[in-house]
Order: sequence, then structure tokens, then C-alpha cells
Amino acid sequence: MARRRVVIMGAAGRDFHNFNCLFRDKPEYEVVAFTAAQIPDIEGRRYPPELAGTLYPEGVPIVSEEELEALIRERVVEEAWFSYSDISHEYVMHRASQVMAWGAHFVLCSAPSTMLPSSKPVIAVTAVRTGAGKSQTTRYLARILKELDVRVVVVRHPMPYGDLTRQACQRFATLEDLERHECTIEEREEYEPHLDNGFVVYAGIDYARILAEAEREADLILWDGGNNDTPFFQPSLHLVVVDPHRAGHERSYHPGETNFLLADLIIVNKVETADPDDVERVLESCRRYNPAARVIRCRSAITIEAPERIEGKRALVVEDGPTLTHGGMSFGAGWLAAKRAGAAEIVDPQPYAVGSIRETYEKYPNAAGILPAMGYSEEQIRELAATIDATPADVVVGGTPIDLRRVLQAEKPIVRVRYELEEIEPGVLEEIVRRAAGV
Repeated sequence: MARRRVVIMGAAGRDFHNFNCLFRDKPEYEVVAFTAAQIPDIEGRRYPPELAGTLYPEGVPIVSEEELEALIRERVVEEAWFSYSDISHEYVMHRASQVMAWGAHFVLCSAPSTMLPSSKPVIAVTAVRTGAGKSQTTRYLARILKELDVRVVVVRHPMPYGDLTRQACQRFATLEDLERHECTIEEREEYEPHLDNGFVVYAGIDYARILAEAEREADLILWDGGNNDTPFFQPSLHLVVVDPHRAGHERSYHPGETNFLLADLIIVNKVETADPDDVERVLESCRRYNPAARVIRCRSAITIEAPERIEGKRALVVEDGPTLTHGGMSFGAGWLAAKRAGAAEIVDPQPYAVGSIRETYEKYPNAAGILPAMGYSEEQIRELAATIDATPADVVVGGTPIDLRRVLQAEKPIVRVRYELEEIEPGVLEEIVRRAAGV
């Protein structure tokens, strides 16, 4: 039987899960390659044979998406499966048009087809855009469940940027586990806050194995989504976070609109800092396009570790990297905190950027004026530290979810900013979570 040649267009995460669910051990398909986008330095590797299954004894190569046309033409690829997230609808269709012109079918898989069923209740937290507030929502729900004496395990969307074989199924229970697994800044930003709050986190590549491990030690699984991707597990309750700072994006980004349409509960976050007209635009969108979903409004409450160290000073603001890059934002909690604390000036670090940090500004000009906490490798972490040291500022305002002092040495003092979900109507989420958990 002739095998259909396939390329999976990805970014080291969703693409691997799609392969595991839809292509592994399926003799009717031949996956020629994964292509890599969004994340630096993930091409040039192979999806290892230990994970790829018996049909791929040498694994599957991972190449740059820039090679997609050549792959399709030279290998006579029949289907290109788009498998990464937080991409505008316009961009997705441009890629579709190119793939179709090169001679292949452009394919998007359905969300339910890659949701693994669980024997335990699953609460999934996703969003319509990166940086909307998924992680703070997950932390808030975890605390509610802990107070209800429900054993919770957090399962995080994948970020396997290292040794793929070793990252198949990772369990994090302590900060030392972050060191043992050689986590990047991006991974630490997602795992560390949960560990600080006393929760176990799973992540990796083989989510069937991860699910089985999580089910052994949890009464309920909390899915902490990545970017604006759809859940990997079938949710008993699906919460979707919408950001009124980007009103309209709930219907213009892939696959965030899918989450928006699937949501059981929609959280309109950051209402205290967004324009009221934009909040109303988002609320109207919810009413019109997902009238069955319950909708609540929340604040993203910001606390500053030592505001007196910022007042009257030249401040360099460091924000969560993905929020400023493919999330498309030009500011975050750190910028708001610096303004609130009375910084004399927010210093633009772009003229002092080093190496790949300078390249990040070229690719994402919206980040100008703020420093994205890029740290996908040890070298990039050193470049981040060098950029901080070179920028003429008195203080660094850390608006990332982690304590930057744990991962880099900088000459300047770092003031940490935290942000947590806060309900406008207290008690609503506890009521909803109680029902989902069966308590």
C-alpha cells in the first residue's frame, strides 16, 4: 500500500502531540519531516525513534519551515499539517495558499481528535491569545481546589526544547527538579509559580504517558495551556481567557477562536486596565458567538515587591518573552507596575541589545521599549543578562512569572512584580470548580 507523504508544520510542541495521536504506528502515512517555526534553534534535531514508533527506526528529521517548499516538491509531499499556535487567521491562510500552490493539501486537525480521554475530571485553562492570563487563572483554580482538599496535579502544555528522549515525561515537584531537567527561562516561567504554591507539574512530549502518571496521584487534573492552543486532554470544564487589551482577537487568531467557541466558561480578564469600550466589545463578542458559555469579568491584580526602589528611578522593564513575541503585546504587568510605582523613566533597552536579543527586536518590533525575557538556551540567558547590564537604568522591574534572580546574574537590582487573578464577583469560580470536581 502506498503511504501518504506528510509534513507536520510545528514549533516543538503541538506538532509532536499531533504526530503521537494521528500518525505514530499508522502505516498508511509517512511523515517525511517536522518543520520548525516561532522558537529559535529547534531545527536540526530529530524526533527520536524511541518516541516515533516502529515505522521510523531513524526517527523523523526536524528542519526549518523555510525548507517547506523544497520538501513538498522534492519529496512529493501530499499533505502539510499545520500544528502550531497563536497565528493570525491571515497568516494561516497565506501559508495554506503557498502549500496549495506547491502541490500539497493544507490540513488543520480537529481539536477533539487530539484530546485524550481521562479517568479523572479535567479542568482545562486555555486562551484566545498568549499573555491573556492563563497561568494566573490556573494558579487561582489550584488554590481553590487545594482549599477543597482535592488532590490536584497541573499538566502543562509542552515546551521540549532540549533532549527529546529525556523530555518524554517530566515531573516537577521541587525547584531542584527545574535544575535537574535543565529548564529554560520559558519553562521556568510556567512551572516555577506552581511549585512555589506547592503543586506538582507534569510536562513533556508523550501525553498519553503523562496522563497515566498524573492520574495515579491526582483526584483532578488541571490543564495549563500554552499560547492559545487547544487542550490535549478532554476537559470536564473548559475555561477560556480573553484579553480586552486585544479586543477582536478572540475571532482572528488560530486556534484561539476554536477555544473561544468550545468554552464552557469565558473569563474576560484585565478589565481594570483595559478601555471600557474594549471590554464591552469582548463581552458582546461572547454573547454573539458563544451564547451558551458563562461569562465572568476578572482583574489581573498587580503587586510590587518594593515600589520605593522604583520611584523616581530609571527603570528597565523585563516582561514575559512569549507575551511580547508571538503574543504581540507591547507591554505587560512590569510596565504597568513601573508606571504605578512612579518610575522617572522607562529606559528603552533596544539600542543596547546583544546577539539574539537584538534579532528578537528585528522580528518583533512591537516589543520595542521593553525587554522580553528570552531564555531558550544558556547562551540566550547570557545575552539577556548582558543586555540588562548594558542598559543605562537604575533598577530592573521583573514582570515575568519567575524570580529572575534565580536564573541570571545582573549588576542592577531587580524588583519583582507579581500578578494574580482577582474575581469581580468573588465566589463564582469556586462554585463552578466545586461542580466540576464533584465536591
